[in-house]
Amino acid sequence: MPHLHDPLLIISDLDGTLLEHHSYRWEAASPWISVLRQHNIPLILCSAKSAAEIMDWQNEFSLTGQAFIAENGAVIQLDARWSDSDDYPRLLTGIYHEELFSLLDKLRQKFGFKFTCFADVDENTLCELTGLTRKQASLAKLSEASETLIWRDSDEMMAAFREQLTSMGLMILQGGRFWHVLDIQAGKDKAIHWLEEQFQQRDGKTHITIGLGDSPSDALLLDSVDYAVIVKGYSRQPVTLQNDHPQRVYRSQNYGPEGWKEGLDHFITLK
Repeated sequence: MPHLHDPLLIISDLDGTLLEHHSYRWEAASPWISVLRQHNIPLILCSAKSAAEIMDWQNEFSLTGQAFIAENGAVIQLDARWSDSDDYPRLLTGIYHEELFSLLDKLRQKFGFKFTCFADVDENTLCELTGLTRKQASLAKLSEASETLIWRDSDEMMAAFREQLTSMGLMILQGGRFWHVLDIQAGKDKAIHWLEEQFQQRDGKTHITIGLGDSPSDALLLDSVDYAVIVKGYSRQPVTLQNDHPQRVYRSQNYGPEGWKEGLDHFITLK
């Protein structure tokens, strides 16, 4: 099992994992966040959220300046200490948001797909559609290399939509609440491997990675790390991993931040 004094990287999903699915509370995870901060162990937030949203949560967790992965891997924020990098402050993968939204709108007009993009509506309407606060809605609209949408059509039309996206070099992922369209070159797994290489080059050592997630969309994250915590979630679909060995994978008994804490308790030796 990893030890607290080993070179560790903790990579965590947000909604339903570090944040409680319904209330967004995270206090149960607070002791571990403090321990990681005290031992200079990076806690890399990895989410479908925009960079602006994640930076807001970093402020909440006192993690400002740490590297993170936004928009399902389409955006990688570099550690604040890496300002000498050509990619600083952040790296965007593939298609940019403005072009992507234009393509989605053309597909909608041509084939009659029924969906609402976050970019279609103002902040007040987005609050009504999603239950987000005005501040959350404002930050959620600041996507840079993906688009979030609310699907309003049939499964058959989704299959046709997915086929059109694939032909254009795009992919669609289902998150806990919404759908996300991004470049097929992106992905949480690719982003994690890229960041691992950066940490190895900067620190001169290979890190042990622990990933935490709660939904099927986190499978790429969880398959890309040395140890995986599947936090108990609300998805009707199981989280299926390629490497599901019990020495590598832990399934929590608790939801959200309680399950997050449980997973780190299981894997990291404190003494």
